[in-house]
Amino acid sequence: MTEIKLLALDLDGTLYNKKKRVSDENKAALKAAQAKGVKVVITTGRPLKAIGGLLEELSLISADDYSITFNGGLVQRNTGGILDKSELSRQHLNRLYTVFEPLGLPLDILSDGTVYSLASRGHHSLYHKANPLLTFVEVADLAAVPEHIVYNKAVSVIEAAYLDQQIQKLPESLYNEFEVFKSRDIILEIMPKGVHKAVGLERLTKHLGLKSSQVMAVGDEENDLSMLAWAGLGVAMANGTAAAKAAADTVTKRTNDEAGVAEAIHNYILSED
Repeated sequence: MTEIKLLALDLDGTLYNKKKRVSDENKAALKAAQAKGVKVVITTGRPLKAIGGLLEELSLISADDYSITFNGGLVQRNTGGILDKSELSRQHLNRLYTVFEPLGLPLDILSDGTVYSLASRGHHSLYHKANPLLTFVEVADLAAVPEHIVYNKAVSVIEAAYLDQQIQKLPESLYNEFEVFKSRDIILEIMPKGVHKAVGLERLTKHLGLKSSQVMAVGDEENDLSMLAWAGLGVAMANGTAAAKAAADTVTKRTNDEAGVAEAIHNYILSED
């Protein structure tokens, strides 16, 4: 197997345990991988501001450290510099609103660290509970969302059973116009067409002079499928969805609560010594 030079890590359900923390075992494995020269890249649907102090905690704060945020919509240095970005247009937002509002699906529009929350037919977003580090602004309708700002992505966040029920009613045309996928049981994410984690990784590896064969990606959910398939080695978590496991080359024996990331690092990066 080609030597792994870059480790792409999803957060929720992967590196994070259920308490949204990184275990000491995972931290030790990451430190050992870094000591071997492997670049650790957080690859998440979250914006950088929603990661909190994680980058400092994992010593990923130099100008040579990178993260892929907004599901590949932003490729950036952890010091803030942007290598590549993709965003939704105002026309995209209009289209999404006309689809989601009649279905009673709330819509959250992310612009950097600010979230504009639109309730729908009495259904309010739960996104503030999922990402409390962001700044939330409740707005009455789409017209109240500021123009001429960056629209990084849109999400609909509501109880899982209701969300799954309403997803079945989304028109097929929506999937042709956007990337639409779940990142958690209560979160449906919408990105510009062609923007996903594999695209972000491809752009970053080109910048770094690396090949996909030198990348190991670890994830657990629908928004990880593209990078699990694209990476030279795709590793799905034991707690991952059936789709994630099918897209991956291998599956950990341990879950995110059992330091499954550490297991993968020991098996496929540190075992090469």
